[in-house]
Amino acid sequence: MNEQAAHALLINTQIEPARDADQAWLTLVANRRGFLNQGEAHPLFDLYAPLCAVPPKVMFSIAHLAQSLDGRIATVNGSSRWISGDADLLHTHRMRALADAVIVGASTIFYDNPQLTVRRCVGPNPVRIVIDPEGRLDGRQHVFRDGLATTLWLVAADRVGHCSNQGLAEIVPIKRDGDRLDPKAIKMVLASQGLYWLFVEGGGVTVSHFLQAQALDRLQITIAPLIIGSGRPSITLPENNDLESSLRPRIRRFEMGNDTMIECTFND
Repeated sequence: MNEQAAHALLINTQIEPARDADQAWLTLVANRRGFLNQGEAHPLFDLYAPLCAVPPKVMFSIAHLAQSLDGRIATVNGSSRWISGDADLLHTHRMRALADAVIVGASTIFYDNPQLTVRRCVGPNPVRIVIDPEGRLDGRQHVFRDGLATTLWLVAADRVGHCSNQGLAEIVPIKRDGDRLDPKAIKMVLASQGLYWLFVEGGGVTVSHFLQAQALDRLQITIAPLIIGSGRPSITLPENNDLESSLRPRIRRFEMGNDTMIECTFND
């Protein structure tokens, strides 16, 4: 084989899998409600088809976190870009595209100022949900100003009057659960607005609240080959001295470039 032929072969082997992945993703996102895997062979179907198979108007909530080997999702000062690699970032955007709504806590908005839109793949932008019990955000962040997707600002009912500078966001009062908002109440309110398939993107405190409240059907944790040594923990639950009462979910495992994602299933 001459050098020109070898170069052409290399290019084709790089392009064709990408085209196959693009076509598989287009099929998935076009059938993102009630999709049933009927034997398609592409690896994307292994990961996403079960998530697309949730029937319309059925509540489904799935969370995702990227963490280091030592269980950290950010440094002490909140820096988290980027713990995981490009494959996991693409996966996050695909999850947004499948979701009716993407949910984050106020700290994620404050420290990361994310857009929470779909940019790395084809798909619709989800409704953006910001959980901010005390209404402490100042409304200057992207989600309140850019107009790229609907934003709902969830605030404790007794703090709604303290919110200012909401920009384009709609303020939604939610039942208080101590110093937080009740995740099950959040799900009920979102369902009343036609938002059933929920992607809880972060951060660790928000995901932990949903997990503790038994308000998650699945949890994805992507583990990057990185040791931070200190910083913000991934999952934090009440102290447990008995392994018998620990959560032991069924899991699926996927390689994300150099990272490994483990998906936990709590409810079928």
